[in-house]
Amino acid sequence: MGKKTIHVSDFTGQVLSPDDEVVKVVVLEHPDLVAGPVQLDATPVDVESIDDAALDVAVVEIHDRHGGGEPRRVVLTASEFDAMATDVPMAQLLRTAERVRPPKARRTAEKIDYGTIEHAGRPHRGRVTEEEARLVRDRLDEVNKRLADAGIREVDPADPEHAARYGFPTTD
Repeated sequence: MGKKTIHVSDFTGQVLSPDDEVVKVVVLEHPDLVAGPVQLDATPVDVESIDDAALDVAVVEIHDRHGGGEPRRVVLTASEFDAMATDVPMAQLLRTAERVRPPKARRTAEKIDYGTIEHAGRPHRGRVTEEEARLVRDRLDEVNKRLADAGIREVDPADPEHAARYGFPTTD
């Protein structure tokens, strides 16, 4: 038994042939969007009017006591926002305003401990610890099975680079 996948435009329900171009539309924000961004498939004809319908908007964050410590994000038309500047034109105000620096990216990635059986033998740029080398030597079959299952190169004790890296005896 086989399966056949039929692609359709999410906008029109039109069946798309394998030769048709499929346009991916990612909806980032919408009043009815409840669980984060979603992807819709469409044809080029489905989306050709999107640019024409686009609005000139200003997206602003308001940092005040009403947000409970979190800024409120507001979207309004650019003309409505521009009208708020009564002393100096908005274009000039935006050119001379203080720049906001994005917050520095924090390293949230957890440091991998290659001295554990879950990670021993995986390729990495760091120094191989004695614990990692011992695990690879003592449990080579287990390490190589895990690496192969993950589609990663296996450790080969006959490879001079691997032998030196993990402390395998060499036949020089």
